[in-house]
Amino acid sequence: MTAANSNTDVAMIIDGERVGAGEFIDIINPATGEVFAQAPRAGQVELDRAVAAAQGAFPGWKATPYDERRRLLAAAAKIIMANVDELARLFTLEQGRPLAFAREEVMGAAMWLKGMGMHELPVEVTEDTEQRRVEVHREPLGVVCAIVPWNFPVLLAFWKISHGLLAGNTMVLKPSPFTPVTTLRIGEILREALPAGVLNIICGGDELGPMMTSHPGFAKISFTGSTATGKRIMASAAQDLKRITLELGGNDAAIVLPDVDVEGVAQSLFMGAFYNTAQICIATKRLYIHEDIYDELKARLHALAKSLKVGNGMEEGVVFGPLQNALQYERVKALLADAREQGLTLLEGAPVPQQGYFLPLTLVDNPPDDSRVVTEEAFGPVLPLLKYRDVDEVVERANRSEYGLAGAVWSKDIDVAVAIAHRLETGTVWINQNLQSSPTTPLAGHKQSGIGAENGLDGLLEFTQPKAIYIPKVG
Repeated sequence: MTAANSNTDVAMIIDGERVGAGEFIDIINPATGEVFAQAPRAGQVELDRAVAAAQGAFPGWKATPYDERRRLLAAAAKIIMANVDELARLFTLEQGRPLAFAREEVMGAAMWLKGMGMHELPVEVTEDTEQRRVEVHREPLGVVCAIVPWNFPVLLAFWKISHGLLAGNTMVLKPSPFTPVTTLRIGEILREALPAGVLNIICGGDELGPMMTSHPGFAKISFTGSTATGKRIMASAAQDLKRITLELGGNDAAIVLPDVDVEGVAQSLFMGAFYNTAQICIATKRLYIHEDIYDELKARLHALAKSLKVGNGMEEGVVFGPLQNALQYERVKALLADAREQGLTLLEGAPVPQQGYFLPLTLVDNPPDDSRVVTEEAFGPVLPLLKYRDVDEVVERANRSEYGLAGAVWSKDIDVAVAIAHRLETGTVWINQNLQSSPTTPLAGHKQSGIGAENGLDGLLEFTQPKAIYIPKVG
């Protein structure tokens, strides 16, 4: 296959140069099912070259003062903002999300580059006596392997870039083979802000990830994706004790107490579950509704599903796009087929286009707790509504999961909601809100939802190692 049929000219970025490859990957527009671009398919040669470039750039970048690294990342943020219209269009074409929401993600990447700069790398004084002073400094690890999924391909890339580069590491980043185009384009335009070799971006097929995680040139792996893949990465990293940060799957529960204003919270609950066509690890995937308001809230949510437009993200008025790729589309279709075979009641939303990877927004009416739509992370537009009677019961049911990424509690009584939040076995709990994240606040998965943290000072420190220096005060 050649790049001759490509109408989007993208290349990998290695050592500050545009680099092609002998093979290419077809990039599918999920709203049409048709190829709209081709991207280079890296192999061992390109990977080795990228790692060597990052290793060569590391000493200079490490020696660059922290304030200067912060300034350069802020300059990179300005470049992204200056190109937001072009980048948002590419994003919608490859990812499927409607254009307005695509702009939000691109702008979020710029915000993270600036926002992480609010943090200072601390120097901790653990002892200060007449005899000596002991300081603990934080140093970069070296070259970071960053692997990014297709659901938030730009923002999640910049969670890693902002942390890793600010801390003084260099990086080789691999976007998903489903969504590499926007990230490659950003890498190209950022060459004017970042020294050559500091940020290298390569792309490839499924074979490239294992090649990267086993490569001896990396000091750390930062991965966002499925728990199953995270386990394989952890095993690979053990061979030479690479540091790891894993942000993995979730089956997030939201609990709605009976005192809420149903009309007032319905749309927020709905978007917390279905934003980005529910392809979000921290989306509500199990909605527990008190029996006193269950029927009323169910009817309101169904009305929203029937009223909001699903379609091609380049069209006006579209709120929800397609599933991003054929594999995920078939997985969600199979989950819905299983629900129908089990006799569950499905409440479908508005009709969807026949071309592309579209499925209707679907509510499942009070399925059994052991049904697949409850126990599995759909990562698609399927939301089980689950009826409950009392708080102790619903907390136990919400915690009955191998995942622990995020959750939410909805109530007019904030004190009661906070008390419930403390009982949920998750790394993040929102009160009367959802899908919130910030450069100042860590996101950390409990149980099988991950290892380590992203964002906040905790996330920044994940890309460093401590060095204790004992300084005598007498000769």
